[in-house]
Amino acid sequence: MVNYPHGLIRKSTPLRSNKSKRKTVDFANRGMSFEAAINATNAYYLSRKIAVIHKKPTPIQIVKVDYPKRSRAKIVEAYFRQASTTDYSGVYKGRYIDFEAKETQQKTAMPMKNFHQHQITHMANVVEQDGICFVLLHFSTLKETYLLPAKLLIDFYQVDLGAKSMPLDYIKKNGFEIGLGAYPQVPYLEVVDDHLF
Repeated sequence: MVNYPHGLIRKSTPLRSNKSKRKTVDFANRGMSFEAAINATNAYYLSRKIAVIHKKPTPIQIVKVDYPKRSRAKIVEAYFRQASTTDYSGVYKGRYIDFEAKETQQKTAMPMKNFHQHQITHMANVVEQDGICFVLLHFSTLKETYLLPAKLLIDFYQVDLGAKSMPLDYIKKNGFEIGLGAYPQVPYLEVVDDHLF
């Protein structure tokens, strides 16, 4: 059963096989996205007063809205107001923390086209101010997640100029693997404590 906005409820519809047996679609065990796992981790940290870290909202300018019914507004046209910086920011043990999260299905490298110059500049500014800054890199096919300090991403980006991919070997050599768990799901602050603080 899926709960939609405005009180609409939809049940999964049965599928028919060639043998005319009825099956129901179960979405419960398909896994969550990497971003959802990070958000759940941040909620865990917040609920236990470990850290205050939130996903940054994407700044958009709404241009056109349709009102098919009084109670339902639909955004039809919108633009990004400005380029966003990184995905997450907050405070941990009295220090500013800022990081970007990227996911790929590739098995041997992280595409550098996923990073933009304004993000690299922002991370360099955070590092310069002695903030804790890094990227979380998730290889979904391999089910592996790494924390790479921002300084090493910046160095690689400047040499590579953002044109190619960052090899998994470079990430394994310079980053730190995060063992995914249940609570928290992506325990990245353990790596921060051990290697970045």
